[in-house]
Amino acid sequence: MAADVIMPKLGMGMKEGTVVEWKKAAGDEVNKGDVVVVISSEKIEMEVEAPTDGVLLDIVVGAGEVAPIGTAIGYIGQPGEKVVEVATPAASSAPQQLVEREAKKEESNVSESLSSTPALRKAGVKISPVARKIAEAAGLNIEELAGTGPSGRITKEDVERAIQERKSDEVAATQQVVSLEAHRENATQTMPMTGMRKVIAERMHESLRNSAQLTMTMRADVTDLLTLKKQAANQAENGQEAGDRLTVTDFIARAVVRALRRHAQMNSAYTDSGIETYNHVHLGIAVALEKGLVVPVIRHAERMSVLELSRTIRDLSQRARENQLSPEEMSGSTFTITNLGAYHVETFTPILNSPETGILGVGVAHDMPVYIGELLHRRSLLPLSLTFDHRVLDGAPAAAFLHTIKEYLEHPYRMLL
Repeated sequence: MAADVIMPKLGMGMKEGTVVEWKKAAGDEVNKGDVVVVISSEKIEMEVEAPTDGVLLDIVVGAGEVAPIGTAIGYIGQPGEKVVEVATPAASSAPQQLVEREAKKEESNVSESLSSTPALRKAGVKISPVARKIAEAAGLNIEELAGTGPSGRITKEDVERAIQERKSDEVAATQQVVSLEAHRENATQTMPMTGMRKVIAERMHESLRNSAQLTMTMRADVTDLLTLKKQAANQAENGQEAGDRLTVTDFIARAVVRALRRHAQMNSAYTDSGIETYNHVHLGIAVALEKGLVVPVIRHAERMSVLELSRTIRDLSQRARENQLSPEEMSGSTFTITNLGAYHVETFTPILNSPETGILGVGVAHDMPVYIGELLHRRSLLPLSLTFDHRVLDGAPAAAFLHTIKEYLEHPYRMLL
């Protein structure tokens, strides 16, 4: 009996999945454990392996199509084996839908047939012999012509006017066809909104629609932090593991965690029952992928040192790019950091990762002249963009939170204590 290739459940809230790509075609031989199809949920993509040896007999759900969890999206069996599919409600309604479509088609054909039959001539049509002759030669139905002669008589001029109007209509129709053909030639490819892209689109739109988002910016002088980072790198080369080299993102994460502990209102969520403030910090770190964006979560980041944060960020980011994260590792964040500095972006307006109250956007640092007292110095300034939910807190406390992050970054030794 053929074995089902099942749409798996990747998380508690998953109700359906999308087929991203079939790695095998119908008729291909497969071995148990071979990757046969890639599916995606709202947050991740997953490779589905063959449950048994055999041949991929049939593909039920094609690439880009959606199927409920637990349903068969394909079948694996022995060569020549027949697949017996269990009828679903959607499938059982197909014959009725076919009958309805055929009935509508037949009705449409009858209507077209009636509309294309020339109208019978009425015995009382008044038209001059010359006009009748010209009309018949041009294939005009005289009953559709409006006469301007005495008692509504159709004249030669009326027929010639009708012929000219028909030519104008034909020219316009031809131009329309040419325009449509040109549009087809210049048309771009349209990709269906499925999988991760569809989820991102829905959630970003929902976030903007259901919250009062405001973004403020500030620059932090990270000259001393970069010096500390360089010193830490030298120590790593002189004894520590190379993988323990700290990044600017690691220090920013530490600064954000410390600031959230001092400004608890930012570590909260707006809910139907009120504003929920968290006692823990589950820090989300946005990671860009080829097909979208995921936010792995560092749980209880408030318990970690900067080195522990660094290791966790590196591990989660690597596994995110390899599509190895579980749904639980991408849910439950209380605040998010998104960094576009690698793309040379300075300031931007990050969108809240609902239901969080805040998200910090990090840009690229630039060396700039800065007055310290009366002396001009070369300093590295890092742009920070904080988006927050104005329903939860106002501009002043949000600015105080951002200023606390700035203070930690400008005095990095304080956040290491």
